[in-house]
Amino acid sequence: MIATLRQRNFALLWSGGLISLMGDWVLMIGLPIYVYLLTRSVLALSITLLAAAVPNIVLGSIAGVFVDRWDRKRTMVITNLLLALALLPLLLVQTADRVWIVYLVAFVEASLEQFFTPAQSALLPALVDEAHLVQANSLNSLSSNFARLVGPALGGIIAAVFGLGGIVLADAASFLVAGLLIALITAAAKPSTEPALPLAESEAKVTASLWHEWVDGMRVIGSQRSLVALLAMFSIMMLGEGVFGVLYPVFVYRILHGGAPQIGQLMSAQAVGGLLGGVLVGWLGKRIISRWAIGLFAVAFGLTDLAIFNSPTFFPFFWLTVGLFVTAGLVGIGPSTGAQSLLQAKSPDAYRGRIFGALGMTTGLCFLIGTVAAAFLTDRLGVVTVLNIQTAGYVFGGLLIIVLLPREKESPLPPKEPALADQSSMEPERI
Repeated sequence: MIATLRQRNFALLWSGGLISLMGDWVLMIGLPIYVYLLTRSVLALSITLLAAAVPNIVLGSIAGVFVDRWDRKRTMVITNLLLALALLPLLLVQTADRVWIVYLVAFVEASLEQFFTPAQSALLPALVDEAHLVQANSLNSLSSNFARLVGPALGGIIAAVFGLGGIVLADAASFLVAGLLIALITAAAKPSTEPALPLAESEAKVTASLWHEWVDGMRVIGSQRSLVALLAMFSIMMLGEGVFGVLYPVFVYRILHGGAPQIGQLMSAQAVGGLLGGVLVGWLGKRIISRWAIGLFAVAFGLTDLAIFNSPTFFPFFWLTVGLFVTAGLVGIGPSTGAQSLLQAKSPDAYRGRIFGALGMTTGLCFLIGTVAAAFLTDRLGVVTVLNIQTAGYVFGGLLIIVLLPREKESPLPPKEPALADQSSMEPERI
């Protein structure tokens, strides 16, 4: 993995991502604390989460069309600048009657993220050679888990010492630094694969053009079985994450008889496992993107979850649960990093933004369905039963990958084409 970090362009992208993620965690932890103390309303927190979830579903797929039209590096730089500016209205939230500003900012921030995320995923394969693609995604997983360890602590401290102003300025600064680092990337600009639209073109023609580009992207997705299988696996896993996101604190309070400290300890334990898993996946390299590796890691993650939710009934030792959370973090990196790397490798460059945009939309929708299902089913079936059902989803997703992904005679990574950008002329094969 050290060799991957020595590649200057990737190192800049990775460093910017790490700084931005730490800023995001500061906001994610500090802002809910401030909103709750200001309003004393759980409803206010729920509306904030809903405002942040809607853009993922509504804009996720169509944003990918623009990502494929625009230069991806420039898109990421501008998006970071806009993300920093969009946070500033939060400085006006001093009383409960201004909490609506939080909802608006959450919606705008999430909307801008719909352009940044697919641009980042689409740009990454252009910054590293294919031999280091898995290690690059593994390093991204490491930075995500490191930020998850450090960011919440920083968020709590900043919220306590500086209040909302400190939280906002810290996250805004992280976006500005990330944007600067990405601007230093020297990768060649992506040539446009679409003719420039005349300024006088009618709104109807613009809409039709965007619609046709979106349809082309979906056609590419549907034409490759491997892309469909990967999209299905991610969607099933996010359905489970939606359920877990709602029931995690309920599980800690009702089943483990713990409280806020235990919630934080288990979150940190999974992040530690994620760091270890990132090192393991980096060591495995290309081997992690085989159908058997992705599938078996997903099955192992599901079985680990099953042990987490049922072990307290037979072995009510909190530190056993901590160990299982570490294990979940370790094996959970395998399917996500392997599937992400394979998805990038299998996606034609000219359509990659639309593919990851579609991925964001479908996983966001599945996450929302999972949260609603958890709220609806828990009182009827019980916390552990619903959590056991969602673990079956991970196992099913892993088996689905083993069955549906085509066999690879050699490496799952396709040979690099001399002119990958020109694949836009090939009509479709992808997710």
